[in-house]
Parts: sequence; C-alpha cells; structure tokens
Amino acid sequence: MEDADQAHLELELSREHLLQAEKMAMVGKLAAGVAHSIRNPLTSVKMRLFSLNRSLELNDYQKEDFQVITEEIRHTDTIVQNFLEFARPPKLKMQLVSPSAVVDQTLQLLEHRLKSYDVDVQVNRKQPLPEIEIDPEQLKEVFVNLIENACEAMEQGGSIVITEETIPRPSNPAALIRLSDTGPGISESIREKLFEPFFTTKEEGTGLGLSIALRIVEEHQGRLDVTSKESQGTTFTITLPLKESGHE
Repeated sequence: MEDADQAHLELELSREHLLQAEKMAMVGKLAAGVAHSIRNPLTSVKMRLFSLNRSLELNDYQKEDFQVITEEIRHTDTIVQNFLEFARPPKLKMQLVSPSAVVDQTLQLLEHRLKSYDVDVQVNRKQPLPEIEIDPEQLKEVFVNLIENACEAMEQGGSIVITEETIPRPSNPAALIRLSDTGPGISESIREKLFEPFFTTKEEGTGLGLSIALRIVEEHQGRLDVTSKESQGTTFTITLPLKESGHE
C-alpha cells in the first residue's frame, strides 16, 4: 500500500512537471513571436533617435527628455532580448578568459548607472582569477543582471562588495565570485521562487532575468546560489569550475 501511494504521488508530480513544461514551451513560442514583432520597429526607432541626437541642438530640458526616451527604449529592448533568450537560448561562444576581466568590463559598462543609483562598488581581489573556458558576453549578462537587481533593491543608495577567490580542491577546483549588497534582503517565501521564470516582485519586470542568469551559469557547468536575510542584504555566489591546467 505504501509503495502504491508513493508511486501515485510520483506520478502526480511527474504529470505536474510535464504540464508545466508544456506551458513554458507554449509561452516561449508566444514570447519569441511577440519579441520578433516588436524588435523590428524598435530597431528603427533606435536608429532614428541616434540620428536625431547627432543632428539636433537641444537645450537642457530637451536633453533631459531625450535621455528619458533613450533609457525607456533601452529598457524595452532589454525586455525583448530577455524574451528572445528565454525562447531560444543562444549557444555559448567559449573563450579562454579570466572571469575577473568580465567583472571589470561589467563595472565599466555600468559606471554611470551605478552613479545614478548612488551605489558604491568595492572589488576584493588578491589577484585576477585564472583564465578558463567561458563565454564572456553571456557571463557579463549574468553580472549585469545581478548588479542592476541589487541597485534597484537599494532605493536610497548603498554598496555592493564583489569578492573573488579560488578554491584549490584536488578533484574539482573552482572560482568563486560573490556579489553582496546592503539592500533590504529577500524573504524566504520569495527566495524559494527567485529563479522561476516569470516570477517577479517588480511592477515593470519580466521575471526572466534571474532564470536566464541561472541557465547561463549552469551551461558553464557552474552554480548560482543566493543567501539572504530580511534587513541584512543579499549575496549571490557564482561558482565556476577550474580545469587543472587553467588553475595551475
């Protein structure tokens, strides 16, 4: 009787997972179709805006309006890109690169954005992490997502500490990158759903950023973990495997 009950329970769970997978596949197809339809006119708007910016002489108020329009288009483009990546994940383009270099590139890219959020970033690094086989552009997307999420969580400003270290284990050495913020933290109920597609606590979010980040890290044979307590900040830890040759 116990075996039969267990088998029935496992069957129900399998059925639920299958239904969920079918729903996600349908949503993915719908998302890809909508994203492609939006992207073409959005690209045209971006090009015309760029052309206008070079040819017009704007006063301070007009420049501010122009900046807002540009930022909103960038936000819309990010949403479209998220839907496309969720529906059709791009293949990794592996290169021999140090993750430390990707961290530096990300911070350079987000320099003005960090200032606008009044967020200070500190990098704790004794020496650059070893070069390993990674897709730097995809990994940069992970860092951008985590840092922007942290900035948005710290509405009154704050700080982010990025700590890098190597774990020289004999069998499976690893590179660790921790991103810790001084934000409000994440409740346990939300933390359990954090990496689920389309789950978001933001009014304008798609809920795809963290699920895409998790997929990218896992495609690198790594792990993405989160630890957080309410009112005590949040830490995301990226663990990437080091090959013996790269580690040496």
